[in-house]
Amino acid sequence: MTAKDGDNQLYPIAVLIDELRNEDVQLRLNSIKKLSTIALALGDERTRSELLPFLTDTLDDDDEVLWALAEQLGEKDFVAFVGGSNFAHTLLPPLENLATVEETVVRDKAVESIRSVAESLPGTDVEKHFVPMITRLASGEWFTSRTSACGLYMAAYPNASNNTKGELRLQFKKLGADDTPMVRRAAAGKLGEFAKAVEPNNVKQDLIPLFHALAADEQDSVRLLAVEACAAIAALLQKEDIETLIVPTLRSASGVCIYLVI
Repeated sequence: MTAKDGDNQLYPIAVLIDELRNEDVQLRLNSIKKLSTIALALGDERTRSELLPFLTDTLDDDDEVLWALAEQLGEKDFVAFVGGSNFAHTLLPPLENLATVEETVVRDKAVESIRSVAESLPGTDVEKHFVPMITRLASGEWFTSRTSACGLYMAAYPNASNNTKGELRLQFKKLGADDTPMVRRAAAGKLGEFAKAVEPNNVKQDLIPLFHALAADEQDSVRLLAVEACAAIAALLQKEDIETLIVPTLRSASGVCIYLVI
C-alpha cells in the first residue's frame, strides 16, 4: 500500500470528524446522514475500531443530529457495514449512550434502533452483550436510562436462558416500583408488550402483582397505562384467571370500563 493509498483511506473518517465538529448544525446533520457511505469506505474492521468508538463519544450535540445518529445506527444495512451479525453487538455502545440522553424523542429512537439491532444478534451475544447493557440502563443513576431500559426487555427475553429470564423479570418489576414516576410510567406502558414475551405461569407469578401495583399507583398517568396493558395480559390468561386476577383490580381503578377486557 502506498502512502497515497493510506491517505485516501483516512480521508472519509477525517471528513466525518471535521464535519461533526463543525459549528453548523446542518453540516453535522448531513455528515450523520452519510454514515453508511463513510462506513462502506472505511470497511467493516475500521468502522468497528474507529468510527463506532468516535460516535460513542459524540453526544454533546443538537438533538436533531442525535436523533439522526440513532436512526442511522438502527438501519438493517448498517449491521453489514460492521461485519454482519457476529459483530452486530458493536452497534450497541453508541446506541446505549443515546438511550440515556435527556431528549425523549432521541431516547425513543435509540430504543427502537437497539431493538432492531437485537434482531441480528446471535443467541450467545444476547447474554454476553445485550442483557448486560439492559442491566446497566436499568441501574443507571438518571431516570432517563431506566425509562429506556423498560422498552428493551421484550427484545431480550425470548433468547435468554431460564436463569437470565428470571433476572430480567426481577429487573422489570423493580423498574415498576421505581421512586421516579416517569420510570413507573415507562414500565406500565411496556407491561403488556413484555407480558406477551413471558411464559403464562411467570406472567401470573411476577407480572400480575406488578399490574396490581401499577393500577393502584398514586399517579393517574401510571394507572391509566397499567389499565391499558390489562387487555394484552388478559389475552394470555384463562377466563377464570381474568375474573379473579384482572377484574377486581379494574373494578377498584377509578374511571375504568371492565368491558375492555371481557
